Amino acid sequence: MAIEIKAPAFPESVADGEVATWHKAEGDSVARDELLVEIETDKVVMEVVAPESGVLTSIVAPEGETIVSEALLALLEPGAVSTASPEPVSDASAGDSGAAEPAMGPAARALIDEHGIDAAAIAGSGKGGRITKDDVSKYLKEQKQPAQSAEAPNPVPAPAAQVGAADVAGPSSERVEKRVPMTRMRARIAERLLDATQQTAMLTTFNEVNMAPLMALRKRYKEQFEQTHNGTRLGFMGFFVKACCEALKRYPAVNASIDGNDVVYHGYQDIGVAVSTDDGLVVPVLRDADFMSIADVEAAIRDLGIKAKDKKLTIEDMTGGTFTVSNGGVFGSLLSTPILNPPQTGILGMHTIQERPVAIDGEVVIQPMMYLALSYDHRLIDGKTAVQFLVTVKGFIEDPARILLQL
Repeated sequence: MAIEIKAPAFPESVADGEVATWHKAEGDSVARDELLVEIETDKVVMEVVAPESGVLTSIVAPEGETIVSEALLALLEPGAVSTASPEPVSDASAGDSGAAEPAMGPAARALIDEHGIDAAAIAGSGKGGRITKDDVSKYLKEQKQPAQSAEAPNPVPAPAAQVGAADVAGPSSERVEKRVPMTRMRARIAERLLDATQQTAMLTTFNEVNMAPLMALRKRYKEQFEQTHNGTRLGFMGFFVKACCEALKRYPAVNASIDGNDVVYHGYQDIGVAVSTDDGLVVPVLRDADFMSIADVEAAIRDLGIKAKDKKLTIEDMTGGTFTVSNGGVFGSLLSTPILNPPQTGILGMHTIQERPVAIDGEVVIQPMMYLALSYDHRLIDGKTAVQFLVTVKGFIEDPARILLQL
């Protein structure tokens, strides 16, 4: 009896998804736990694997189709063996156009169809040899360069009288445009950003923090910390997350959320950490961050970053969160206004560390300074509370011992 391959159960926050890439075709043999298809939602890319070994007899939902939770994707005949016996391929027929098309994403396929390229000629750099959009772009550039170098090395110029306006083609003669569909995740990010700016009374307050004490502490214990905690590196995010947890306990309104006409005060601190990926900004969540040590926070952020890069984040990793920390400083941002992540009412923006002259005890000295930005929903949080929260975070960072002593 054929086994029904269904989409994963989506949580309430995910209405539907899109079939992004089939890694197997009808009639292919598959092994147990082998990747069959990727489902792209507005939050993550979910993988569906084979529950048993057998043959994929029918694909019900092709690439690009919108599906709902637990929708039927394909049928699998367990224990069967593919009847398609591959014929020996001779050297003369190795490049036959009848070969199976390599796996690729929708964006790469659209670009290949647009330029009429033979997909078999492109070397895929993705997982399992999958062709990416960047692979296609690189192939087009490589094909264009040999065509230019194939021209005569010493062309004979035409007489001036024979050169017309049509023969003088300037750089502006090729104005290339391409139109590709926005990914579901990118569209959802855009929708949420618009919601945040249009449906909240968002305001941002700024301050600056002297990073010298924290940098000195990190320099002193960096190697010992890494040896003690199995290779986990001591960064700044662990201190900022713990500082925010302590500040949120003192100012619970910043840790609250708005649900219709109700205010929900959370008795825990689930801190979202903004992570940049090729598909857009995602915010995985550190659960119960107030009970985590700095080493636990650093290790968790590292693991979430790896999962985000490999597109392995799950819906559970992304769901919830009572407050968010975003570090634009890793990209060199000096100052910015982070946008809220509804229904949260606060987000802290970190920025690049820059040496600046500051006045300390009546003297001007050069110190490593960082601008901090707190965006908050003014419907719930007053300016006084927001400023006090940010000053509290500043105090913890400039005197890290207060975090450990909870002072």
